[in-house]
Amino acid sequence: MGRSMGAFSLAPRDPPSAVSGKRVFASHLLAAMLEHHSIPMDTLSPSISIGISKKAGGDDTQKQSDSANQESCMLGKTPTPVYRHATPSGPWPWMDFDEDVLGVTVPPQQATESERKVWNRYPQSSFPNWTDTQVNRCKMLTECPTGESNVFKVDVFHDGKFSEEGPDLATIKDSQTEAKFWGWLQDPREDNIRVRTFFVKNMTKEVLQMLGAKYDVEPFFFSSLTNWIPSRYQESLVPKKRDHITIVLPFIRVIEAGPVSLRPQRKEAGSSEEDDQIIDTQSPLCLKSCDKYILQDLLSVHMVRGVQSSTIISCHPKLRRTTAEQLHSLINRTGRSVYWSKIFNRSKDPTCLFLCFLWYAMYEWDEVFENLYAHINWLEQMVLSSENIRETRDLHILHAHLLYYRTLLDDFRKSVVFVQETVNPAMQDPSVTDNERAESEKILKKETDYLISEIERLESQRMMQVMRLKNVIDLAFATVNIDDSRYMKELTIATVRDSAAMKQISYLTMVFLPANFMANVFSMNVVEINPSGGETLAHYIEGAVGLTLFATWVAIALQVESNFFPQGSNVWRRVGWPVYYLWDCWLWVYHHIVGTKQKMT
Repeated sequence: MGRSMGAFSLAPRDPPSAVSGKRVFASHLLAAMLEHHSIPMDTLSPSISIGISKKAGGDDTQKQSDSANQESCMLGKTPTPVYRHATPSGPWPWMDFDEDVLGVTVPPQQATESERKVWNRYPQSSFPNWTDTQVNRCKMLTECPTGESNVFKVDVFHDGKFSEEGPDLATIKDSQTEAKFWGWLQDPREDNIRVRTFFVKNMTKEVLQMLGAKYDVEPFFFSSLTNWIPSRYQESLVPKKRDHITIVLPFIRVIEAGPVSLRPQRKEAGSSEEDDQIIDTQSPLCLKSCDKYILQDLLSVHMVRGVQSSTIISCHPKLRRTTAEQLHSLINRTGRSVYWSKIFNRSKDPTCLFLCFLWYAMYEWDEVFENLYAHINWLEQMVLSSENIRETRDLHILHAHLLYYRTLLDDFRKSVVFVQETVNPAMQDPSVTDNERAESEKILKKETDYLISEIERLESQRMMQVMRLKNVIDLAFATVNIDDSRYMKELTIATVRDSAAMKQISYLTMVFLPANFMANVFSMNVVEINPSGGETLAHYIEGAVGLTLFATWVAIALQVESNFFPQGSNVWRRVGWPVYYLWDCWLWVYHHIVGTKQKMT
């Protein structure tokens, strides 16, 4: 099958082999496999190809080089967003006040029409306020991968139907294919196309500059997706004609574990487990219960809305988790949905197709919470059945990620509200009737409201799981406290037992202390005590016994509680305890004797 479209030369492509879902995708991301992803067999047809040639040995070398460059990103950690550089509203894009000279500078001059057509001078050709220093600092060009870049497209016609050509793929890898792709972008678009969507895989510097120069894309779009900065803004607004809207939206998704673990390896034999368990919400979250990982992904979409035709650009850098083939296939399948086909047929607003990209993020969020529910059930069982308090570390790590997800969900909701409230100026064109305009606004309002309600449901699920985690953490610590209380009770009983033994020893010492004192007194060789040196043992016993009884009487009388008198007795009752004690003993003996005689009679 061959045909001609502008500067393209058409040739059949070898059908790629089918992939096995997310597991193969995760293996590609984590192990940096040398082969590119492919798309399902049922969506293939002859496709556009620019400069197709057989892979040579140099391609394998290039892929191995790209694989080596991905080693630092194997863990999938995303950079911390720099929000001040998110939108064109900031008057100093990517400026460093400490390094950049803030003196009086010459105002940048607008580029001429001929200069604007030179795509390799982007972004300065269209946005002269972006200096080389700012461009290098934001890394929008320097971080672009090398090698070949692939561009897929989906066309939606004015009658709401999707193109039936299948996935058209443009491969740009050298100066010749770059010239052909740039020429194809300059060709006039067919009149029956309402919106054309590009899906850019492995966006190189050249492809970025061509798309940016052709569609006059604000550089903030490319700098935001390069640095994973959530952003949403409208610019280049021309009333009743056109505008540009941009959404860069981080979201989370779940993938199955590949051959390479996302968790860092133990550095040394002596390193502790605590060193490996660092709470970092920008890093992937390991779900040990199901051998899966939750990590961040990025939805970066720029839309140029016009009267005759609109354009959507979806960029997918090499290290993005969602591939261009995957999202292209899903958006293309939207045209087969009966529900959405009716929407595209009834609404003239191309923004409805933009909502499908947001629905993709919604699907991923919902799958994440589905897996988190099962994972929390597993964690509850593990924590409550284990006596090791270290199991609660996983609960704290998961709790920190759920708190961070609140920010991502809030950005998601704001993005949907932004699409809802940012009216398409092209719908105010006289060619659009009042009924068509009202119907389109009604449909857009209905669909965005439903998306917002789904986001609120996700937030409710997140809050429910946060409360479940807090409950199991409290229960785990309560269990530990109960065990500690039981141990303290046993320790207290042992202490009381030891105290009783020590008290008995003290009593025994008190008994022998008077005798010891008398022995020491009688051993004194003084005239007052032993004038003739003829003391007898009877004198010693009399003095020792008498002093012992006196010491015993005083010691018991000074106690507040004792077995010799009732609890709460006054001072006189305690002082006279020997009399009362002997009287109680006599009464007990008397009653015992009387009772025995009565039984005998």
